[in-house]
Order: sequence, then C-alpha cells, then structure tokens
Amino acid sequence: MGQIQLKQVSKSFGTTEVIPPLDLTIQDGEFTVFVGPSGCGKSTLLRLIAGLEDITSGHIEIDGADATGVVPAKRGLAMVFQSYALYPHMSVRKNIAFPLRMAKLERAEIDKRVAAAASVLNLTDYLDRRPGQLSGGQRQRVAIGRAIVREPSAFLFDEPLSNLDAALRVGMRLEISELHERLKTTMIYVTHDQVEAMTMADKIVVLQSGVIEQVGSPLELYRAPRNTFVAGFIGSPKMNLLTGAEAEKHNAHTIGVRPEHIDVVDSNGLWQGTVGVAEHLGSDTFFHIHNTGLADTLTVRAIGDVSLRHGDTIHLTPRAEEIHRFGKDGLRLA
Repeated sequence: MGQIQLKQVSKSFGTTEVIPPLDLTIQDGEFTVFVGPSGCGKSTLLRLIAGLEDITSGHIEIDGADATGVVPAKRGLAMVFQSYALYPHMSVRKNIAFPLRMAKLERAEIDKRVAAAASVLNLTDYLDRRPGQLSGGQRQRVAIGRAIVREPSAFLFDEPLSNLDAALRVGMRLEISELHERLKTTMIYVTHDQVEAMTMADKIVVLQSGVIEQVGSPLELYRAPRNTFVAGFIGSPKMNLLTGAEAEKHNAHTIGVRPEHIDVVDSNGLWQGTVGVAEHLGSDTFFHIHNTGLADTLTVRAIGDVSLRHGDTIHLTPRAEEIHRFGKDGLRLA
C-alpha cells in the first residue's frame, strides 16, 4: 500500500509562504511527477511528504494514517536524492545493505534483499566493486537499490538524473520506468524537465510558486492545458501563445497553437514569415520564424528534413481544430 494524501498542507519560512494550502491525493502504485520551473516548490513539497521539513499547517496521511508528526524513518518511505551519497570505502553490496544493517536485520534476510535488488537493477556483477569503479548511471542504480531493499510503501525521487549526461539520462529514465512497472510501488518524482514528466508519469502535478496549476495525465495536460502557464510549460518545443488581433478572431484574449500543429504550405498560408534558425534533426525540423506580425518568434515543427534555410520566406497554416483559446485571466475557454 502506498496512498499519500495531502490535506490543506502549507509551508512557510518565517513570514514567507512558499506553499499555500493545497490538497493532493497520490494513489497506491501511481507514478506521480512534480514538475515546474526552479523555485516553484516541488522539492519542498517532496521534503514535506518525506518528513524532512515540518509542515506549517494541514495534514499528511499515508495509507489512511496521519503521518504529520511521524519522523522520516517511521513513514515507510524511501528517498533517492540528486547526489548519490554513497560510501566510497564500501562495496556496492555494503552500500545497498547499509539501511538494513542499521535496522539490525538478520544477515540472511539482508543477503536475500540485496541479491534481489541487485538482480532487478542489473548490479549483480558489480556487488564487490566500490562506487569509484562505477559509471554515473551505475552509481545512481546503487542509490536506488539502497532504497529498494527497505521495501518502502513509496519511493521519493528528488531530481535523481540531473547529474548525468544526456545519454545516461535517457537510459536511466527508461530504467526507472521499467522498475516501476516491475515493482508496482508508488513513486513520486521531482523534475524541472517536462520531457521527463511527459514520458514517465501516470499523473503530472504542475506547480508554480507553490500553487498546483493542474493535475492530470500527460496527454490530458498536453491536449487540454488549464491555463496559459501549463500550455507554455508542457510540450517540447513549447506552445506558441498569441495575443492581439489574431486571438480576437477566435473570441479569445490569447490563443495557443503547438509547433507540430502548424503546417508548412507552398503558398497562400494563413500566416507568412521569415525563417530564422532552422534546426535540422533528420526526423524533424524546427523552424524559428520572424516577421509574422503575430509574435516575436513563432516555432514550427515539420516532419522530416524540410529544405528551407535562414532568410527564406515560409507560408504557414495552423490546424483550426488544434487551436487553444484562453481568456484574459489566462484560463482555458470552453
């Protein structure tokens, strides 16, 4: 079991309120991602759940029991930090076993759990090595193994991949997702990378200044962002947001259209502009368009390698059914 409920939980540092009162339920077995820009409160919220920070008001329940005043070690949660925090003088085996030795479990039980965790994480062949003999991805797997052996009701990940290079990040992202599929244990994952959020989560919690802007599945947030903040944050490249006369044509204060929902046409497009930077990726081409009269820069995604270059004139037509409408308050219009 690993259901976690936050009921009117808030956090203040002195007179500064960093998380206004909020409610949130994370279901048992769910992979939930907290995402938002730096300073939005996502790591603070995770630390409140872990018990590493005291809440200012409200209650936290874990599997229906009030855990608000319970010390971190008694909450049944395991945390994986951005830094690996491994003991360099200990073998991988001893690093993974460390929390079990502190809990004074029987040697046979410790060996059993370490072997099982190592098997799940493909670390069996590295148990007698020290952290300095491992790659960054392997060290992160050791840190995750140390959490697994505790058999927690939920895992808490605080930006665990931010110290890895791009290729390792992609690999570890897949490994953590596969781990969730095998263990079926509740996972809460903090990241500022919305691509990680979109590819890993069952449910995404978008935060801004400590406020939950929207909660939903990745596709729910992509297809129906609640407001202009979510619209501009979820999606890569981000959604184009346009105001002025073009938005007024759609009876909106702001319209949003994603780069992949703007078609490049030969002529007579609804919009016209000048190609600035063109990013040719093979499978896709990203154009940054100037001089449209719509916005400072319009981003367009075309499938394949389109042979337009810097300075070329480009004709564009947005897909009418994919245009998002927002009011003056930034909220989505029906």
